[in-house]
Amino acid sequence: MGGRCRFLDSDEGAAYEVINADGRAPVLLVCEHASNRFPRKLNALGLSEDLQKSHIAWDPGALGVARSLARRLDARLVAAQFSRLVYDCNRPPEAPDAIAESGEFGPVPGNTGLSQEDRAERVRCLYEPFQQAVTAQLKRIRESGADPALVTVHSFTPVYKGRAREVQIGVLHDEDARLADELLRLLPGRCDFRIGRNDPYGPEDGVTHTLRRQALPEGMLNVMLEIRNDLIAEESAQDAMAGLLAGALAEALPGIRLLNHPTEGA
Repeated sequence: MGGRCRFLDSDEGAAYEVINADGRAPVLLVCEHASNRFPRKLNALGLSEDLQKSHIAWDPGALGVARSLARRLDARLVAAQFSRLVYDCNRPPEAPDAIAESGEFGPVPGNTGLSQEDRAERVRCLYEPFQQAVTAQLKRIRESGADPALVTVHSFTPVYKGRAREVQIGVLHDEDARLADELLRLLPGRCDFRIGRNDPYGPEDGVTHTLRRQALPEGMLNVMLEIRNDLIAEESAQDAMAGLLAGALAEALPGIRLLNHPTEGA
């Protein structure tokens, strides 16, 4: 299967964006749920405007944090350009929730009853280019003579299915906990946020796919950061959170130099 995507118009752009593509830090930032944009031909998958803006469609605030991290660390960032409901780039094609048929608030009409051909088209047009872009940027860092680290940036809703989440920053890892361990050691001394390991999600929830695909096979330092989205609703809060995380990452990872002083404290 080749050529243009049937569900994307030619002016709607690529599946991903590379930000600060010439960044010199030995770290790659990834934001798989950066956008709540839907291809025009998919008619927002039949969702109301409110649901298109809600956390089921994207990770609010995550891109703002990731962009600020990229500036502070002089790091490259790969960010998805379409809603995770069209295809979740942090899930493999065989995962049932890679193209979710329902969310917290009910069914996703445009994802119901898709043919295998339709699913394959979403994989080809969104997942494969995104993950290939991540691979390519990691290769570029290696070619510069550095050992890259992979950091993925996400946000989560304070209340899910009626249950409040007390954790405010989640530090997630799969089998390799080296970078997560360092951040869990450093962050409590830098802020008053409630920080949790593999909370509110963990590997058993299938959320570490990008880490498993891109970092674990290469023995690469890696971590997934989850930030409660009420803490990063405004641009100033996103920048402050990035300052906190940048300072911790710069201490945890060799070879990183901050471009400006981080904002610390909650």
